[in-house]
Amino acid sequence: MKNSRCVLRNLAVLAGMDCAATLGGKLFAALGVPETNIVVLYLFAVLLVARLTQGYRYGILASVTSLLCFNFYFTAPYHTFAVNDPSYLITFFVMLVTSLLTSAMTTKEKILTRQANERGEESRILYMLSSRLSDAADTEQVLGVALDSVSKLLQADAGCVYLGGQGQPISLQQVGGQIIHRRVEDAGELRARFTDLRTEYLAGEEGFSYPICDQGRLMAVLTAAPKVSRQELADKSRLLHAVLENVAMALGRIEVTEARIRDRENMERERERANMLRAISHDLRTPLSGIMGSSEMLMDMTDKDDRRQPLLRGIYQDADWLREMVENILSLTRLQDGRLSVHKEPQAIEEIIGSAVTRLERSWPDREIQVETPEEFRLVPMDAGLIQQVLTNLLENALKHTTPGEEVRLCARYTGTDLEVTVQDEGEGIAPQDLPHLFQLFYTSTCRSTDARRGIGLGLTICQTVVRAHGGTITARNRTDRQGAEFTFTLPLERENHHVSGTDSCN
Repeated sequence: MKNSRCVLRNLAVLAGMDCAATLGGKLFAALGVPETNIVVLYLFAVLLVARLTQGYRYGILASVTSLLCFNFYFTAPYHTFAVNDPSYLITFFVMLVTSLLTSAMTTKEKILTRQANERGEESRILYMLSSRLSDAADTEQVLGVALDSVSKLLQADAGCVYLGGQGQPISLQQVGGQIIHRRVEDAGELRARFTDLRTEYLAGEEGFSYPICDQGRLMAVLTAAPKVSRQELADKSRLLHAVLENVAMALGRIEVTEARIRDRENMERERERANMLRAISHDLRTPLSGIMGSSEMLMDMTDKDDRRQPLLRGIYQDADWLREMVENILSLTRLQDGRLSVHKEPQAIEEIIGSAVTRLERSWPDREIQVETPEEFRLVPMDAGLIQQVLTNLLENALKHTTPGEEVRLCARYTGTDLEVTVQDEGEGIAPQDLPHLFQLFYTSTCRSTDARRGIGLGLTICQTVVRAHGGTITARNRTDRQGAEFTFTLPLERENHHVSGTDSCN
């Protein structure tokens, strides 16, 4: 219906211009004005038709009808399309060519002007949209700006469902100029429909739905009311997509900002927790040392057969366990603050192992640790204190998960470019569900036996951090030759290190 009215209007303009030019020509002829002025009058009519109508065809049609009108009314024999003077054929040809060129140039200029105006309007709309989106402080404000812009662009109500972020989906609907919240029925089904969508939009009873994506990730879905026609969507497709792209970038910016705020808050909480742990640990070290010293002195002052001896030994062992935990907490806080530096110096691994074993013998006097060291002597670049802590943590972990009758074995050997240290036990082994998480911070197994002393999940994390700081690796697995767990870490060797050839005693 709309196209029919447009065609009738254009034809009416064409007929009116031809009639006006003919009447003007009759007036010029009555006044004795030369025929060339009448031709110019028809050319002017063609120019107006091209200007006031849409498309090229009406200008071309006006060129033909103006020529026929001039021939019919102003060339002899009058009121016929015959020509007595052949020279008029040249006039007709020039008049037709001129009319066609004038019509084409006018129509082209009109189209270019309209396109320039449309681009200018699009630029203005996008500029205003970008300005409003940059001022939006949260996701709901961005969605509100998107709904307002799309509603004005399509002259219809619109709705938007935000699917990004970590919280619940947000659904806004514009009805009669008012934005209201809607309940999201099935966010998962909505994501499935629009993820990897291969069409420009989806049409349904609720309207035309467009996905809003940022870097290939579905952020939101915008729906225009069904009263919008497909032709109108096609005509405004470029501007609509530009609006959706700006909205997607704004939503991505909001998500990045919120993620940075969360990271900053998490860092602040971690800093506060580290400060608290550091303060508590420092306060615990002094009384624990006093408890250990007093219990050790009392054990020396008490006969071995005294029934109080096991009680004193238990006090010493528990205090030593707490001291180890405090040391791990302090190491953790230094790691998090970046203050745990590695000072590598050439060291003999035999001395480091001896110090670690001697330290554990005081806490586990009734346990035996089998130690095998390589016959080949080398100096390995390492931080002696940190590697001793790694060995202490691994050996103590093995002792905790074994009984006095089960073997704990430490084996060190050289593998060409690395020093390899393995700690094995004959305990219950590592549960399959625990293997991927052993070195995670604060991870403790839920499958330990009830007699195993529980920790807080720091020892293995610190071991991994220290070994990696030395450029080595650390792994954990269950033994294949028998029941038990096996922890292995490597430290790189320097080629220039002095060494004496020999054979390893470790298999």
